[in-house]
Amino acid sequence: MMNKYDLIDRLNNRFTSLEIGLQDLHQQLEDLPLLAARVFSLPEIEKGTENQPIKHITVSATVGTPARDMALQHYQRLFIHHQGQNVSSKAALRLPGILCFSVTDSQLAACQQSIKYINQLKTELEHIITVESGLPSEQRFEFVHTHLHGLITLNTYRTITPLINPSSVRFGWANKHIIKNVTREEILTQLNKSLNAGRAVPPFTREQWAELINKEINEVKQLPKKVRLKIKRPVKVQPIARIWYQEQQKQVQHPCPMPLIAFCQIQSEIELPKLGELTDYDVTQIKHKYKPDAKPLRLLVPRLHLHVEIEGESII
Repeated sequence: MMNKYDLIDRLNNRFTSLEIGLQDLHQQLEDLPLLAARVFSLPEIEKGTENQPIKHITVSATVGTPARDMALQHYQRLFIHHQGQNVSSKAALRLPGILCFSVTDSQLAACQQSIKYINQLKTELEHIITVESGLPSEQRFEFVHTHLHGLITLNTYRTITPLINPSSVRFGWANKHIIKNVTREEILTQLNKSLNAGRAVPPFTREQWAELINKEINEVKQLPKKVRLKIKRPVKVQPIARIWYQEQQKQVQHPCPMPLIAFCQIQSEIELPKLGELTDYDVTQIKHKYKPDAKPLRLLVPRLHLHVEIEGESII
């Protein structure tokens, strides 16, 4: 780990630069001719309900100048005190949507430069906190809140997505799993690291936590060396945007936790992009595309979402 004081100094320095960069972008965008704006407010997540399964999300749409103002404010909402007292600080704020501005070449270049600078600072801050600090995930919270009290890290890390001359922007929901192949040795290394750290992880005492880790290590050690292991972790339902570019005949899908920014060049003579709606999410209405055959999995370590692939059969 590098010099602690240098790290803290750079953390504060980058964060101050980010706040100034976001204020500058706010001014730049406010001065551009607004062609269209549409944002979709989602219900706030109350404290203590972060891990409850989501079955329904009610969406409330705002359009025009009020939508633009909500979006510009949202980019700068980086702290817990930017939201209500009963709102969870563990859940990031989300405001899917789209802002469409008319731009000249010089305005486009200036805005692109500002967004690139902001996104670079966001990436650097994430690297300082998650990598350079050398801290495991459970200790990062304390580190961040000692120096930037009340910071919502996920809001800080999320980059701003610019679009240039899109033909249409449609919205929807993505509901999926993150699946990652891992080896027996990688998992044992991870478990031993947790054991050797000698910490207590609530609600366990230090002794109970060590006992749990030892039990998990023994279970993994009993597996054959060539066993196929997967981490299959559910991801909470996310708003997404599908962007269509008519000239290139190309569709691009973006996660959409905050408003995208579409720049429409004056001289391109492309019509205003067609904008879709984000409808309410209802888990019973989700249609899954055809999935190829997959090997059945047996859950081995629930805490890590670690599964063992069962050989010799397949399921759909």
